[in-house]
Amino acid sequence: MSREQKNYTFNRIMLRVIVLQIKAVPWHSALINLVGVFTALTITAKVIATQGLFDKITDAAAGNAGFIECLIPLMVLTGITFGEQILNGVSNFHVEVIFEKAAGKIKTLLHRKLKHLNPVCFEDPKFLDDLNKAREGIAVIPSFSITLFFILSIYIVYFASIGTYLYNLKPILLFTILISFIPALIAQIIRGKVFTKLEEESAPLRRENEYYQKTICEREYFKETRILGAFKYFYTLYHDTLIMLTHKRWKAENKTALIELFLNFATFAGMALSTYLLFNATIAGDITVGAFAAVFGALNMLFGLMREIVNRHIGAINRDIGKIVNFVRMMDAPERYGDCDGNLSMSEGIKAENVSFTYPGKETPAVSNVSLEIAQNETIAIVGKNGAGKSTLVRLLIGLYLPLEGKVLVGGLNTLETDPAVLFQRTSGVFQKFQRYKMTLSNNVAISNMADFNSDKIIKILKQAAVELKDIDIETMLSPEFDGIDLSGGEWQRLAIARGLYRTNRFIVLDEPTASIDPIEETRVFTQFKNLAKNKCAIIVTHRLGSAKFADRIIVMDSGKITDIGTHDELMGRMGLYADMWAKQAKWYEYKEEIS
Repeated sequence: MSREQKNYTFNRIMLRVIVLQIKAVPWHSALINLVGVFTALTITAKVIATQGLFDKITDAAAGNAGFIECLIPLMVLTGITFGEQILNGVSNFHVEVIFEKAAGKIKTLLHRKLKHLNPVCFEDPKFLDDLNKAREGIAVIPSFSITLFFILSIYIVYFASIGTYLYNLKPILLFTILISFIPALIAQIIRGKVFTKLEEESAPLRRENEYYQKTICEREYFKETRILGAFKYFYTLYHDTLIMLTHKRWKAENKTALIELFLNFATFAGMALSTYLLFNATIAGDITVGAFAAVFGALNMLFGLMREIVNRHIGAINRDIGKIVNFVRMMDAPERYGDCDGNLSMSEGIKAENVSFTYPGKETPAVSNVSLEIAQNETIAIVGKNGAGKSTLVRLLIGLYLPLEGKVLVGGLNTLETDPAVLFQRTSGVFQKFQRYKMTLSNNVAISNMADFNSDKIIKILKQAAVELKDIDIETMLSPEFDGIDLSGGEWQRLAIARGLYRTNRFIVLDEPTASIDPIEETRVFTQFKNLAKNKCAIIVTHRLGSAKFADRIIVMDSGKITDIGTHDELMGRMGLYADMWAKQAKWYEYKEEIS
């Protein structure tokens, strides 16, 4: 367990979960606790009513009571039993409601939290493991909190009331039961530690297993894994990780089960001793026959509830506490906030001053000591080899990532000090890994600016991005899973460009968005893009140098640094990295012509 986790004591986690649950479903939480208190008192009242009934029956057998005197306690006991069933029905109904509503609201809280985290967190494998564990926590928080509610409102109230009754009846009975409770409690404390450790070890494996499952089942991977014959390979990886997960859990379950079995003997011994003491007290005349019958019946229920609270409820708490700790830790993660009142003016363009950035877990900087200025109405292209730092620099320039050294000014605002919502309000981007939203064509475009939904504008933007509508309507569903159609890779890429163009912006970025479009269509898209980018800051990242020619300036990157800046003609005249890359790409096209 990490140092961060050790700071989260059980009492702190318990309090956080209870507050979280009450905020999620306040009225249901109040009602289920109120019902719980009445249920606990009803169970104790049932024991007392049982004693009264048997005492009257004993008196009647001795000729000291009549039928009516026996009928009254019978009716009281019947009424209490009937009320108990009603309370159980009300409780069970609200438990189901709480599960559904609370889980949804808690999931929403996590999503809102992720919105405010630094996006670079998603480049950190450790963070992804923590996020996986936090999502596991969502599923168990409602049951965890309901268990706590039951412990507080039912079990504690019941044990207090029945304990008072037993103490007044025979004090030694109460102490025997309490001592019997201790071994089972120790077993669950051990169980909690074992399963917390299990959760820490399982998260990375579980994330791997989920990924392998996607590669063999999801539509995104289906064609390639089958055609390449890779299904068996991924299935083997999925199977192996599943076996490892199962083996780890089996070891934990086996270890705790053996400990519980050993310690439960002490609990059973306590139950036997309590029964013996009760029998002796009745024979000695210390308690009535009615009290014996009531307590003897209650003992079985009492030990049953003790096993339930220890083995089931406390066991579940200990099993799930690790997942909940991970959720709470995620909710406590530092958020990225800044000044919300800044005045973003793109007339000041974009400025990067001695900017450096290194990804989490890496030692080599992805961007190193870069300085760059982009004017308001300037279009620049960033080129370089794979891994040169092009996309990372773009993410720094738009304020998505924050520099570890130096500073970036977007429209005069320092990205380190400004709220992301302010930075992004006039920015639009199309990235290499764009999304294929399973919704209508119109929503796929307008999602970037739903406040300005306009069908005519959507059609115009689709044409500008070279998306051919053919026989489909803009309200066509783009998902075969929802009775719609699918697009080709190139069509999806053009649609992603249309989405970026639709958003009202003063700063626009195209980061390798045309990989699935042929060079002729790419040239057409970039030519249209140049016209749309007038009087705006615009950045293009591309591997195809022919598409960079129309930019006002071309930035050449290598190993995280800017090695050259200039127009196409200037860079070609210097015979540096750009000219070398241009010559190699030109030969590739010449080779294609020879083949044709």
